[in-house]
Amino acid sequence: MKACVSPEPYTGDTVEPRRPPRRRARSPRLRPHPFGLRTRLVLAFLLVAAVGCGTTAALTYRAARNAILEQTQNTAVSAFREQVDALNVQLPIDAADLRGSLMQIARGGKPRPWRVYAEYGTLRVSSTDRPSSSVITPELRARAAADQAVPHGSFQRVVKGGVPYLTIAVPAVFLAHSPGGPPQRTGLVFYAVMDLGAEEANVEAMVMAARDGALPALAVALIPALIAARGVLRPVRELRHAAHSMGRGRLDTRIHAKGSDELADLARTFNESAAELERSVAELRDAEARARRFASDVSHELRTPLAGMLAVTEVLDEDAAGLDSDTARAVRLISAETGKLAVLVEDLMEISRFDARAAELHTDEVDAADCVRKTLQHRHWTDPDRVVPYLTEGIRARLDPRRFDVVVANLVGNALRHGGTPVTVRLYAEGDQLVTEVADRGPGIHPDVLPHVFDRFYKADQARTRSAGSGLGLAITLENVRLHGGTVTAANHPAGGAVFTVRMPL
Repeated sequence: MKACVSPEPYTGDTVEPRRPPRRRARSPRLRPHPFGLRTRLVLAFLLVAAVGCGTTAALTYRAARNAILEQTQNTAVSAFREQVDALNVQLPIDAADLRGSLMQIARGGKPRPWRVYAEYGTLRVSSTDRPSSSVITPELRARAAADQAVPHGSFQRVVKGGVPYLTIAVPAVFLAHSPGGPPQRTGLVFYAVMDLGAEEANVEAMVMAARDGALPALAVALIPALIAARGVLRPVRELRHAAHSMGRGRLDTRIHAKGSDELADLARTFNESAAELERSVAELRDAEARARRFASDVSHELRTPLAGMLAVTEVLDEDAAGLDSDTARAVRLISAETGKLAVLVEDLMEISRFDARAAELHTDEVDAADCVRKTLQHRHWTDPDRVVPYLTEGIRARLDPRRFDVVVANLVGNALRHGGTPVTVRLYAEGDQLVTEVADRGPGIHPDVLPHVFDRFYKADQARTRSAGSGLGLAITLENVRLHGGTVTAANHPAGGAVFTVRMPL
């Protein structure tokens, strides 16, 4: 007679978990980034301020320099031209009289005294002890000689020895005897040389003032940069914390959205998405809970009639030998299918306990090798042509004997049904882990099937609708191993066949 398990007491009442109140985005402080968004925003703000200050200072320097030099230059050129025009030049040139005139012009220089030089053919006269100046360039001489608009003269700024100079050339002319005729050249050219060091000093002072003012301006710009960065980063930081919180399963996380800018719109969009996700997940959880409750209810309801059916089929099996062949075959088929249905119901009951987190672990210190031997003996897997055990003796492990028995039985039974014999069972210790390997000599597992071998009711061949198992054996094995804090993996052996490896803490 087959053993029949009596139905366990069951109640259909369920208690819905109480939902916690909606929470604001709170998460542990995340690792700061040395070159994060805050630093880049502040640096960008300061860079813009520095570029603005630099551009303004450069333009101001250029405009001020040109204004100072042009004012000095225009004053000097006009004054020098007026004094040259006021001279009464007499030909032929008398060097002594010309030197006196040059000294007079030099003393009346504006905005400061000049050094005045005159050239007439090979004659060189100056207001200084040197007859000519190296500051006067050939270019200026050529321009003075080619200048047809004589009253305007020519000028040039020259840097000599690091000192800037303004050089002016004005030819001396006399009026023709014919009325209205153009002025005629005398061949005498006057040159004035004026030091621009004072103007350059003023320009340098302006540059120093602009530079000294830019540094405090950048320091002051740091304050609004920090304020702006904080205003931009606060919603970004809240969004990061909210995303981190939702990633940890807190789907009721929300962000406080205020304002009407793009960041506020982003916060509102996040809240709407989070609410929709929370609603969808709640619906999925409710549907999953209903499905689990349905499977559990059906399994409980089926156990009682199945117990009676199993008792009847056992009696029919005993009397099948006295029946005609067709009736006997039908009786044996009913008995076999009823047994499969009973196994399926028991497996559904077991998997529903795992889903409801009601499965309990009752551990004890046992001899692991002895547990494996008992599993094989109870299921009559002692034929060495079918199952070959390689068990390391003396390994003491803290296990739940009943659940460990289910793990080994499911793996060996799966290998016998779908693999090739002989099936090898290896048991050994590796570090602080107990390792159990079950290998067969079959064709192995197809690579596309390997990721799904522990899925519930998964069939490698979709056309195969009937199976000797319930389709839940490996899923129950996985849950039992996880309950022990271990892992189970499936792979193909290089020599052929599938290998299932279970690792549990000792």
